[in-house]
Amino acid sequence: MDKANAPHKLNFDTSWEYAEAPESTDHIEIKKQYGLFIAGEFVPPKKGKYFDTINPATEKVLAKVAQSDASDIDRAVKAARHAYDTHWSKMKAAERGKYIYRIARIIQERAREFAVIESLDGGKPIRESRDVDIPLAAAHFFYSAGWADKIDYAFPCRTPAPLGVAGQIIPWNFPLLMAAWKIAPALACGNTVVLKPAETTPLTALKLAEVIQDAGLPPGVVNIVTGDGATGAAIVDHGDIDKIAFTGSTDVGRVIQKALAGTEKKYTLELGGKAANIIFADAAIDQAVEGIVNAIFFNQGHVCCAGSRLLVQESVAEEVIAKLKDRMQTLIVGDPLDKNTDIGAINSAAQLERINAYLDLGKKEGAAMYQTNSKTPDKGYWCRPTLFTDVAQSHRVVREEIFGPVLAIQTFRTLDEAVTKANNTQYGLSGGVWTDKGAKIFKVGSKIRAGVIWANTFNKFDPTSPFGGYKESGVGREGGMHGLSAYLKLQ
Repeated sequence: MDKANAPHKLNFDTSWEYAEAPESTDHIEIKKQYGLFIAGEFVPPKKGKYFDTINPATEKVLAKVAQSDASDIDRAVKAARHAYDTHWSKMKAAERGKYIYRIARIIQERAREFAVIESLDGGKPIRESRDVDIPLAAAHFFYSAGWADKIDYAFPCRTPAPLGVAGQIIPWNFPLLMAAWKIAPALACGNTVVLKPAETTPLTALKLAEVIQDAGLPPGVVNIVTGDGATGAAIVDHGDIDKIAFTGSTDVGRVIQKALAGTEKKYTLELGGKAANIIFADAAIDQAVEGIVNAIFFNQGHVCCAGSRLLVQESVAEEVIAKLKDRMQTLIVGDPLDKNTDIGAINSAAQLERINAYLDLGKKEGAAMYQTNSKTPDKGYWCRPTLFTDVAQSHRVVREEIFGPVLAIQTFRTLDEAVTKANNTQYGLSGGVWTDKGAKIFKVGSKIRAGVIWANTFNKFDPTSPFGGYKESGVGREGGMHGLSAYLKLQ
C-alpha cells in the first residue's frame, strides 16, 4: 500500500488516568420499601410480596419493591376506569394540558435527582441520564401538554375521542423516558393509565409517581404497578383495558399479539432491532467513527435501535476499523456515577450472562473478536466494548439482538450490496447512512426497510418525530401526531 494513502494510526497515551469525578447522591431519596401507586396513593400489594431492585454497579440492594399479582392489577384498572369515567375524560382539554405541563416542570426541577436514581438503578453513565434521558422525558410531557387542547385540529374531518384505560409495559433500558413516552400522549388524549416498569429498573417510575402526587393529578389517572412478567401478562389479559402499549423483546411482543387476537383492544408494540450503520468511502471518517461509538458503546448497546451492525465500504474498511479500535481503547468502563465514565454497568446479571454467551458463540462460529483492555471494577456487571470482524450474514452475532456493547462489522463494495445486507434481517427499526453526498443519503434511505434512518448521525430523538419499526420490530408508532393517534378513536 502507498504510504501516503495508508490509514492513519492514532496513538493514544493510556498511561495516565482521569481523576474521579463522582456525582453526589446527597440530594436524592430512595425509600427502603415501595408499594404500588394506585388511586393516587402508595399501597401494599395484596399478598405482601416484595422483591429487591439492585444497583448493577455494586450488586447492592437499593430498595424493596412490591410484587403485584392479578388482584393488584384489577385494583389499579378499577381506579383508572373510575378516574376516566368521573374526572379525566370529562375535564376540559386545556385543564388536562395544565396537569401534564406541571409534571414536565417538576421533572425539570428534580432533574438531578432523577438522573442519579436512573444511573444507580439501571447502570447507565450519569452523562447519558443527565444529558439525554431526563431532558427528553420532560420534553415528551411538554410536547403532549401542548397538544392536549389541539387534538381536534390534528385530525381534520375526523372526530377524535379517547380510548379509555391504557395498559403500558416498559423496558429497563430507558425507564423514565419510556414512561414519559407512553404516559404523556395517553393523558393528553384523555385516557387514564396503568403502567408497569421493568422489574430491574422500577425506581424512577416510582419517583415519577411522587411527581404525579405533587402535580395534583386526580387519583387514579395514572397508576404504577411493579412486578415481573406475570404482572405484565395480567395487564394484557385484563378485560377492562382498552389499549396495550408495550416496548420490549420481539418474543414477548409475539406473545402479546396472540393474547390480544380476537379482542377489541388497540395495541402498539415497539420491539427489537439489529440496526445497520452504513459507512461509504466518501464519508467523514473521523465523524463516522465517533458516531459508531455513540450508536453502540456509550449506551452499552442497551438500545433497541443501537447500531449493532456496521457495514463499511471495502476501500475504507481497514482505516475505519483501525480508528475504531483506537477510539475504543480510550473508553472508560466503570462507575456510572463518575462523570468520566463512558460505559456503565450492564443492567443485570442475567443480561450480562446473555451477552457473554453471544461472545462465546461469535468465537465458536469463527469470527475474530477484538475487546479492549479497559479496567473494570471487581464488583458489579461489566462488559468491555467488543467488536467482531470476519463475520458472515449467517453468524448469529450478525442476525440476533444482543443488547450489549457488541458490534459486528461487515464490508461491501457497491451501494446495492450495502442496501441488500442492511435489509437482510428480520428486524426493521432503524439504520444509519454516512456519506457526504445528499443524493446518496436519500437513495439509500428510501431503500432501507426501517422505521427511522439517521444521516451522518445516530440515536437522535425528538418528541415531535414518530418512532417505530417494520417486520419484527413492531406495530404502530410512538411520538409525534402518530403517537397521539394510537390513543384515540378517530371517527
